[in-house]
Amino acid sequence: MDKAFPLRIYGLIGYPVKHSLSPLMHNAAFSALKINAEYKLFEVTPLDLEDLLRSVTKKNIYGFNITVPYKEMVMRFLHKVSREAKLIGAVNTVKVSRGKLEGFNTDGAGFFRHLTGSLKFNPKNKRIAVVGAGGASKAVTIYLAKARPKSIFIFDLDTPKADHLVRYLKDNFKVVDFQSIHKIEKLGIADCDLLVNATPVGLKENDPPLIEPGFIHGNLLVYDLIYNPPQTKLIKIAKEKKVRASNGLGMLLYQGALSFELWTHKKAPIPIMKAALEKGVENL
Repeated sequence: MDKAFPLRIYGLIGYPVKHSLSPLMHNAAFSALKINAEYKLFEVTPLDLEDLLRSVTKKNIYGFNITVPYKEMVMRFLHKVSREAKLIGAVNTVKVSRGKLEGFNTDGAGFFRHLTGSLKFNPKNKRIAVVGAGGASKAVTIYLAKARPKSIFIFDLDTPKADHLVRYLKDNFKVVDFQSIHKIEKLGIADCDLLVNATPVGLKENDPPLIEPGFIHGNLLVYDLIYNPPQTKLIKIAKEKKVRASNGLGMLLYQGALSFELWTHKKAPIPIMKAALEKGVENL
């Protein structure tokens, strides 16, 4: 550990954040690369957010992640926002340099890197169904759209929300067939290659199944952005039907790795970060 330099602080800002696994992977990475830094949790209320952001330099904070409910709110306090974060409309990573705060979004890139790298799924010319039209869905669908799939169908219980997201995507990506689906059974999952759950359904044990088992078929890849619990009902249904499925731990890993590289300008030790996350999941 190089202690010639003062301890650099990084962290996660949100409310609540106490159950986050992010400190495990980042602190494991700092230790592995002998970086004199620590990743902490900053659980702050909306009233305290501005004060914290204005004091980051005094607190020796060199970078931080942002989670709910502040990914959009934080943007007005930043000096610069990346083009990608502007397109998504949310920031999940902030780099502090010479007192200036620069915002990025690594959520979509983290998802895409796990999907195409670890899971070896190429979205080009594929049919994709996405459940949910919130911030996570927007980040994911923008990255999927860049890969030129044949179609992306989006369902949300809040129909105007899904309609709004589809209009936004159509304005920015002209070559993909986007549709807002008003009934989940009309998503056309039977003809799809990829199903993404970008909703909180599955977080609680008593949540109903997101999709009826009859819609899950052998040529489908099921991707649930939820990682706690590691096996939602959707993942269990897929595995029972011997369908490929992944939870959101890979997305968490790769968005974290991308944040780490933005802050440190060093290659993230992904196997070490992954091992730390997997150990953390076992203890949930």
